Amino acid sequence: MYEALLTLDSVRLNFTSGGLLLMNIAIGFIMFGVAIDIRWDQFKSIFKSPKVMIIGLLAQFILLPLVTFIAVFLARNIITPGVAFGCILVAACPGGNVSNFITKHANGNTALAVSLTAIGTILALVMTPFNFEIYGKLYMSASPLNVPIEIDVFDVARTVLILLGIPITLGIFVAHKWPALISKIKKPITNVSMIIFLGFIILAFRNNYHYFLKYINLIFFIVLIHNALIFISSYWFAKSWRLSFTDCRTISIESAIQNSGLALALIFNPKIFPPELQVGGMAFIAAWWGIWHIVAGMSVATYWKFHPVKSDR
Repeated sequence: MYEALLTLDSVRLNFTSGGLLLMNIAIGFIMFGVAIDIRWDQFKSIFKSPKVMIIGLLAQFILLPLVTFIAVFLARNIITPGVAFGCILVAACPGGNVSNFITKHANGNTALAVSLTAIGTILALVMTPFNFEIYGKLYMSASPLNVPIEIDVFDVARTVLILLGIPITLGIFVAHKWPALISKIKKPITNVSMIIFLGFIILAFRNNYHYFLKYINLIFFIVLIHNALIFISSYWFAKSWRLSFTDCRTISIESAIQNSGLALALIFNPKIFPPELQVGGMAFIAAWWGIWHIVAGMSVATYWKFHPVKSDR
């Protein structure tokens, strides 16, 4: 398997500059859509009762990268550096906004999910480059037989700021300034952004379907196991703090649904990962995660929907 994944790392996926621009625009729309749902009273409620929010953010930015690092370290003789770095990068990204829909489908705490997505995305301006830098270096130092992948953390931070910071700031400002307008355009913005993003994913796989068919058997179970680990560990992490079953389910979903679009945008930024680096494995992990986490999330949510909690403690 290791030798096959080495071949995957060397694959150069077919992404045009126009396709990458479309992806960045889609991410910007999605983040703008997240931001217009942010209300200042959400932040007030957090300060009044911060425990659940803090636990959710700890699961997102502390537990998730740590569990991922331990997993890829234990599997260092099975998976390649490119695949490992793909898992670490996805784990360093904030939660995806589709988690809010999935939480609602699971009869979870939707208000908590929206707040975690919003605040987690803001924290990601710092935590995404920080976690990727820390765990990336730890992985390479703990696995000296692998070829190092050197990146500029400041380029990562700058890209995250552009893709997340600007749309979020603009969204919060517009929502505060023109609430009546936002109430009318919120749903269309969400729908358009998801259509654009799904269109990008479809286009990407159409242009690279031969690679997908050749290597899906290698990455399918890697992403499945990684995603399952996050669902399980984040649920029991929340449970260890004696949170309600509803909040545990919400934190589990929020942790396991990642903004893999951001990961792809970082991977295909030549200033962060120069063309000479072999990032095929990273790209495949991020791309397939973007599909799988929706499948897994909806499957888990559907199970929970038809298995409501008997007691919320």
